[in-house]
Amino acid sequence: MTDSKPILSVKNLTLAFSDDGPPAVEGITFDLSEGEALGIVGESGSGKSLTSLAVMGLLPKQAIIRSGNIELNTGEESLELTETNEEDQQKLRGKAVAMVFQEPMTSLNPSHTCGRQVQEAIENHTELSGSEAKKRVIELFEDVLLPRPEEIYDSYPHQISGGQKQRVMIAMALSCDPKVIIADEPTTALDVTVQKQVLEILKNLCQKNNTALIFITHDLGVVADIASRVMVMYRGKVLESGPTDQIFHNPSEPYTKALIECRPRLDKNPKRLPVVADFLNQTEPKQDSERHFEEASREVLMSIQNLNVWYPKERNWLGKPKSYLKAVDDVSLEVFKGETLGLVGESGCGKSTLGKTLVRLLDPQSGQILFKGQDIAQLDERRIKPLRRSMQLIFQDPYASLNPRFTVEQTLTEPMVVHGVGSNRSERKQLISDTLDKVGLPQESLSKYPHQFSGGQRQRICIARALVLRPEFIVCDESVSALDVSVQAMVLNLLNDLKDELDLTYIFVSHDLSVVKYMSDRIAVMRSGKILELGSGEEVYKNPKTEYTKTLIASIPQV
Repeated sequence: MTDSKPILSVKNLTLAFSDDGPPAVEGITFDLSEGEALGIVGESGSGKSLTSLAVMGLLPKQAIIRSGNIELNTGEESLELTETNEEDQQKLRGKAVAMVFQEPMTSLNPSHTCGRQVQEAIENHTELSGSEAKKRVIELFEDVLLPRPEEIYDSYPHQISGGQKQRVMIAMALSCDPKVIIADEPTTALDVTVQKQVLEILKNLCQKNNTALIFITHDLGVVADIASRVMVMYRGKVLESGPTDQIFHNPSEPYTKALIECRPRLDKNPKRLPVVADFLNQTEPKQDSERHFEEASREVLMSIQNLNVWYPKERNWLGKPKSYLKAVDDVSLEVFKGETLGLVGESGCGKSTLGKTLVRLLDPQSGQILFKGQDIAQLDERRIKPLRRSMQLIFQDPYASLNPRFTVEQTLTEPMVVHGVGSNRSERKQLISDTLDKVGLPQESLSKYPHQFSGGQRQRICIARALVLRPEFIVCDESVSALDVSVQAMVLNLLNDLKDELDLTYIFVSHDLSVVKYMSDRIAVMRSGKILELGSGEEVYKNPKTEYTKTLIASIPQV
């Protein structure tokens, strides 16, 4: 950091979506110096992404800048970005200010190779020839630690992993040596090990190039290692800002304390996770007693024996598979009635495939799935249908797993009609009403559509959809990974309450080990389709048996 004029200076920025509407962002002020890393933290809707879009000149058309200034100092000139026209802003994007977006799959063009997309950015802002630009892309891919840079240059986005796609986006952001990089939730959907690598790459490259970084996230734990200063936003305003250590160890605002405490920790195991309301409604939330896992009944609800789920990798000219990807490879496992069994591992390890196969959304290659003593592995759809009431799945993405054209009542009624739950409409409506109460949604939600709800509320709708069938066994497939930490805490508390009240059995699939440890009686660690180790949460965390598990634990961000 230098004592010279800030590279970026935002003063009293206020944005709204109509002339007479309430401000979406109000009075935002901060300076960013050369080489400095600023973390902007807050929940969805706090205004952090909107602030970054204003800097990039990418605000939605209906957004209005009511007041304020955004001054960019390029070293050659100072520019007032709120007065810059679209043509000049296009020249600045990528060259002076670059952005790494949250979802690389939607940010990368699926019809162009990864290398060509980065090369296009270089050619638009520099005088390099095609061959020189390609050489620069390969060098950037090496800088962001992409394996086989030449191969990935010629690969399309769908051919590489999520972590690799995010590294391509980082390479693109760095390609024209910008003064400022804005990273907007760049690690939210990534495994803890990939997340750690991406954070280290960003941090090291920004230090190497003396590039200023704005790192936006809802998770305070993620910014602990990358940001020297933190700004906490809530409902469009800055609540507090200061050095990272000060914010983490001596926060002045109850909301900041809430963001720190809401996330499950390795050193604490309260019966209930604190939520934001606990801190906003009183000075300090009461200290809850420790949560102790009671040994589940030894009654086996589901027994998996030598299960294999394979996907064809190559086919011959007749279309017959020549080789397979063994997503689930000879897995044997028992699930006890009333327990929560956690499944953890990196993306591609087979955990989601295993979860979906257990509720027969996928067909196994071979092996047995004994549910209450009955082998359901090879049952056809006609014979599996009566069992689907007892086995449900809560999907990861509450946005994609709800029909946008269905009201909540239609969403919850459909599975009941399909499975013959309730003898008439009145009885079904009463069951739905009772279920809404259980998941903490108001009765007026019935007539609303998914877009009228927040992410946490949508996930509650997905939970309600599973519960209306009164299942015994539920697979939660990354069902809180897309949620803010405070909303995540509410959903985890809800899942635990429902488990106790309704005597449910869960398989909890996640790449977030701190969440799995908090939720699970036992944890199974998966890698390359196999179960590497299985034990109680405390046992796996305190005495991991494999180097892989040790690496996963070491990658967990902690405040």
